[in-house]
Amino acid sequence: MILQKSSVFKNFFNLTLATLAKNKSAHGSIRLLSSISENKSETDNKDKKSSIFQEILYGNPQIKEEDSQAHSKLIARGKYVHEIQKHKIKPDCVEDYIKLISEHYPRIANNPKNSVHLCGSWQTEIGDLDSFFHIWEYQGYTGYHETLNQLKNDQYYQNFVKKLRPMLQNRKSQICLEFAFWATSPPAALGGIYELRSYRLKPGRLLEWENHWKRGLECRKQFCEPVGAWFCQLGELNFVHHMWQYPDLESRKITREQAWNVDGWADTVFKTVRLVRKMESNVLVPLPFSPLR
Repeated sequence: MILQKSSVFKNFFNLTLATLAKNKSAHGSIRLLSSISENKSETDNKDKKSSIFQEILYGNPQIKEEDSQAHSKLIARGKYVHEIQKHKIKPDCVEDYIKLISEHYPRIANNPKNSVHLCGSWQTEIGDLDSFFHIWEYQGYTGYHETLNQLKNDQYYQNFVKKLRPMLQNRKSQICLEFAFWATSPPAALGGIYELRSYRLKPGRLLEWENHWKRGLECRKQFCEPVGAWFCQLGELNFVHHMWQYPDLESRKITREQAWNVDGWADTVFKTVRLVRKMESNVLVPLPFSPLR
């Protein structure tokens, strides 16, 4: 009887020790798992903070990847380059200037020896007054040089330049390329007004701008006519221009309000405005000889 009680006690004691050991092990495992979880959470937070920091410094890697893929598709019509000319005219010479270029610009554009055609000519109605914009389309850089060489030997053109110079306050020129998602409109009598919007971007942000704007265009073109979009390659760099046509200013107002109701437009504005250093808008009216009018 005593031996049986001793044996039972011994078994009970061993079982208790085993249970305690097991519980201690389990408790240790829980602490270990908790420690691992806490360490992982800290690592994830550090990685997240690092990711945000990297994005601030170097840009969103997803966008950078999309941009690198879009780079080869930036130019819609690779054989063309566009020149955007701006002439600031002395106020008392505006009428004479219009008469002069109305005679000579169609002649330049229609000469088969020149590798260029005129997209359009406009006078500023709101914005930088007494200014005129002209957009030319050359048959690539080769066409640009061929046309300039041709004009240098054109006495009729040289006489035109001599008459033009005294009328000018200043003039600017930019050589630009089209964005792939926005080819320049062909000649058309659309009527109304044109708006030329110009943006000076922060250096190195052109591809990011293009990535967002090609999506935003889908929102805007539901309501108005996109004429063209260009980015500067020579001249004042980091510039982007885009042009729209509207029947009148009231239509412009309504159109822009409608765009805010389309999914994606607000996101486009939010993501592109931070890329811009300076922006300008000029409302233009086409000259009578302008192919786009």
